[in-house]
Amino acid sequence: MIYRLEEISNIAQQLLAIAGNRRKWCFYGELGAGKTTLIKAIGQSLKLKEAVTSPTYSLVNEYTYSNVEDQDINYLYHLDLYRLQRIEEALDIGIEEYLYNEHFCFIEWAEVIAPILPEDTFSVSISLLEDGRRLLTHR
Repeated sequence: MIYRLEEISNIAQQLLAIAGNRRKWCFYGELGAGKTTLIKAIGQSLKLKEAVTSPTYSLVNEYTYSNVEDQDINYLYHLDLYRLQRIEEALDIGIEEYLYNEHFCFIEWAEVIAPILPEDTFSVSISLLEDGRRLLTHR
Protein backbone atom coordinates (compact mmCIF):
# COMPACT_ATOMS: atom_id res chain seq x y z
CA MET A 1 0.00 0.00 0.00
CA ILE A 2 1.10 3.54 -0.72
CA TYR A 3 0.26 6.28 1.75
CA ARG A 4 0.93 9.86 2.75
CA LEU A 5 1.82 10.78 6.34
CA GLU A 6 -1.62 12.37 6.75
CA GLU A 7 -3.12 8.89 6.30
CA ILE A 8 -0.96 7.16 8.90
CA SER A 9 -3.71 6.74 11.51
CA ASN A 10 -5.80 4.85 9.00
CA ILE A 11 -2.81 2.73 7.95
CA ALA A 12 -2.10 1.88 11.60
CA GLN A 13 -5.67 0.65 12.11
CA GLN A 14 -5.52 -1.38 8.91
CA LEU A 15 -2.28 -3.06 9.99
CA LEU A 16 -3.73 -3.97 13.38
CA ALA A 17 -6.68 -5.61 11.61
CA ILE A 18 -4.45 -7.44 9.11
CA ALA A 19 -2.04 -8.72 11.79
CA GLY A 20 -4.91 -10.18 13.81
CA ASN A 21 -3.59 -11.93 16.91
CA ARG A 22 0.09 -11.64 15.98
CA ARG A 23 1.86 -9.62 18.67
CA LYS A 24 5.47 -9.65 17.46
CA TRP A 25 6.09 -7.15 14.67
CA CYS A 26 9.32 -6.24 12.88
CA PHE A 27 9.71 -2.96 11.01
CA TYR A 28 12.18 -2.69 8.15
CA GLY A 29 13.27 0.34 6.14
CA GLU A 30 16.04 2.87 5.71
CA LEU A 31 16.74 5.60 8.23
CA GLY A 32 13.98 8.18 7.89
CA ALA A 33 11.51 5.85 6.15
CA GLY A 34 8.97 6.31 8.94
CA LYS A 35 9.23 3.20 11.11
CA THR A 36 9.00 5.03 14.44
CA THR A 37 6.30 7.34 13.09
CA LEU A 38 4.19 4.34 12.12
CA ILE A 39 4.77 2.73 15.52
CA LYS A 40 3.61 5.97 17.17
CA ALA A 41 0.40 5.84 15.13
CA ILE A 42 -0.19 2.20 16.05
CA GLY A 43 0.36 3.14 19.70
CA GLN A 44 -2.30 5.83 19.39
CA SER A 45 -4.69 3.28 17.86
CA LEU A 46 -4.07 0.99 20.83
CA LYS A 47 -4.75 3.93 23.20
CA LEU A 48 -1.36 3.80 24.90
CA LYS A 49 -1.25 5.82 28.09
CA GLU A 50 1.81 7.76 26.86
CA ALA A 51 3.30 8.82 23.54
CA VAL A 52 5.75 6.51 21.79
CA THR A 53 9.31 7.78 21.54
CA SER A 54 12.32 6.27 19.84
CA PRO A 55 14.32 3.84 22.02
CA THR A 56 17.50 4.28 19.98
CA TYR A 57 19.71 4.87 23.02
CA SER A 58 17.81 2.84 25.62
CA LEU A 59 17.15 -0.08 23.21
CA VAL A 60 13.73 -0.79 24.81
CA ASN A 61 10.78 1.42 25.74
CA GLU A 62 7.83 -0.07 27.61
CA TYR A 63 4.26 1.25 27.38
CA THR A 64 0.96 0.22 28.92
CA TYR A 65 -2.58 0.26 27.64
CA SER A 66 -5.93 -1.13 28.79
CA ASN A 67 -7.75 -3.78 26.83
CA VAL A 68 -11.25 -2.42 26.17
CA GLU A 69 -12.92 -5.81 26.59
CA ASP A 70 -11.59 -6.77 30.01
CA GLN A 71 -9.75 -3.65 31.27
CA ASP A 72 -6.57 -5.69 31.84
CA ILE A 73 -3.32 -3.79 31.67
CA ASN A 74 -1.29 -4.83 28.65
CA TYR A 75 2.21 -3.95 27.57
CA LEU A 76 3.78 -2.82 24.34
CA TYR A 77 7.54 -3.13 24.04
CA HIS A 78 9.28 -1.01 21.40
CA LEU A 79 12.82 -2.13 20.61
CA ASP A 80 15.36 -0.40 18.42
CA LEU A 81 18.25 -2.76 17.69
CA TYR A 82 20.11 -0.42 15.32
CA ARG A 83 23.19 -0.27 17.55
CA LEU A 84 23.50 -4.03 18.04
CA GLN A 85 26.05 -5.89 15.96
CA ARG A 86 25.57 -9.50 17.09
CA ILE A 87 22.71 -11.68 18.25
CA GLU A 88 24.60 -12.29 21.51
CA GLU A 89 24.15 -8.62 22.41
CA ALA A 90 20.38 -9.03 22.05
CA LEU A 91 20.44 -12.15 24.18
CA ASP A 92 22.41 -10.25 26.83
CA ILE A 93 19.60 -7.69 27.17
CA GLY A 94 17.06 -10.49 27.60
CA ILE A 95 15.41 -10.19 24.20
CA GLU A 96 13.72 -13.57 24.58
CA GLU A 97 11.56 -12.16 27.40
CA TYR A 98 10.11 -9.68 24.88
CA LEU A 99 9.75 -12.18 22.04
CA TYR A 100 8.00 -14.97 23.89
CA ASN A 101 5.12 -13.49 25.86
CA GLU A 102 1.55 -12.41 25.05
CA HIS A 103 2.28 -8.69 24.72
CA PHE A 104 2.98 -6.53 21.67
CA CYS A 105 6.64 -6.23 20.75
CA PHE A 106 7.54 -3.84 17.93
CA ILE A 107 11.12 -4.18 16.74
CA GLU A 108 13.07 -1.84 14.48
CA TRP A 109 16.26 -3.13 12.86
CA ALA A 110 15.45 -6.78 13.65
CA GLU A 111 17.88 -8.26 11.14
CA VAL A 112 20.38 -9.05 13.90
CA ILE A 113 17.87 -11.34 15.69
CA ALA A 114 16.28 -12.96 12.62
CA PRO A 115 17.21 -16.53 13.69
CA ILE A 116 15.27 -16.28 16.98
CA LEU A 117 12.13 -14.45 15.82
CA PRO A 118 8.87 -16.33 16.43
CA GLU A 119 7.50 -18.02 13.30
CA ASP A 120 4.35 -15.90 13.26
CA THR A 121 6.19 -12.55 13.40
CA PHE A 122 4.39 -9.85 11.39
CA SER A 123 6.84 -8.00 9.14
CA VAL A 124 6.31 -4.47 7.87
CA SER A 125 8.63 -2.88 5.30
CA ILE A 126 8.53 0.83 4.51
CA SER A 127 10.20 2.59 1.59
CA LEU A 128 10.25 6.33 1.06
CA LEU A 129 9.16 7.27 -2.44
CA GLU A 130 10.52 10.28 -4.35
CA ASP A 131 7.26 12.22 -3.93
CA GLY A 132 7.29 11.86 -0.13
CA ARG A 133 4.76 9.05 0.04
CA ARG A 134 5.61 5.71 1.60
CA LEU A 135 5.36 2.25 0.11
CA LEU A 136 4.39 -0.27 2.78
CA THR A 137 4.45 -4.03 2.36
CA HIS A 138 3.69 -6.65 4.99
CA ARG A 139 3.78 -10.39 5.51
